[in-house]
Amino acid sequence: MAGAPRPSQADKEIESGLVRDFEAALSGIGQELGPGPFSMSDVLALSMLKQEESGLPPDDANKILPFQYVLCAATSPAVKLHDEILTYLNQGQSYEIRMLDNRKAGELTEISGRLVKSMFRLLFHDRGLQHTEQQQQLEDWRWNRPGDRILDIDLAMSVGITDPRANPTQLNTVEFLWDPAAKSTSVFIQVHCNSTEFTVRQPGGEKDVAFRLQIDTFKENENGEFTEHLHSASCQIKVFKPKGADKKQKIDREKMEKKSPHEKEDYQPSYETTLFTENLSHYLNFM
Repeated sequence: MAGAPRPSQADKEIESGLVRDFEAALSGIGQELGPGPFSMSDVLALSMLKQEESGLPPDDANKILPFQYVLCAATSPAVKLHDEILTYLNQGQSYEIRMLDNRKAGELTEISGRLVKSMFRLLFHDRGLQHTEQQQQLEDWRWNRPGDRILDIDLAMSVGITDPRANPTQLNTVEFLWDPAAKSTSVFIQVHCNSTEFTVRQPGGEKDVAFRLQIDTFKENENGEFTEHLHSASCQIKVFKPKGADKKQKIDREKMEKKSPHEKEDYQPSYETTLFTENLSHYLNFM
């Protein structure tokens, strides 16, 4: 962020209220959801780029989930067998996420014919990012990108969603309502930051961060509020400047082509789309 103009004292006074709001939005970073009853305020307190646990234990690997979310972007071919799948995105480009109803007959009948709410969040993936580092980097990003959002919905391309919302104090969060029984629900999202704008310290220097794109889905309670948690899932992504994701995918593909058949056995195949993986710990904490 070197070279960015610093505000005058007058600017600081004018901006003080906005800064306090932004710091309040950051206050939940590093906290964990407690074992007590779930409330929507718990989610909002965690909204600013906090890492969430993901993945299912081996016994649940074949579990049928109530919903399935599919990001229409290819996975990297250079991911080792036991590492989490990684997908590259271009900054500012619209990417489709298909929202699929995966329920068996008779499952979650209480939402039949009713809308549910899904909340999308962009979170830091790496545990190495501590609270103070996150806060400073996010403040720098906000100062250098006034009026910009971290995550947004491309409404013109999205299908089957209603009441989309983007809270101005939660730059990394968007939400909307949708009908799981609808034939087609597709949300097109845009990520307006990239991985080079945030760094994590490690031995030997710094590296660009990976993000988690997380989806939390809720049903209505008896008061008509969407606070009863149904499902959470996420995937790991890296975001590059425009066209950078295509270049990185090509580099990874060429790298794999140079490996011997024996070496390739240590890597996962690349897939045309990216499946979100259930966040088991988050799912349980909402119960």
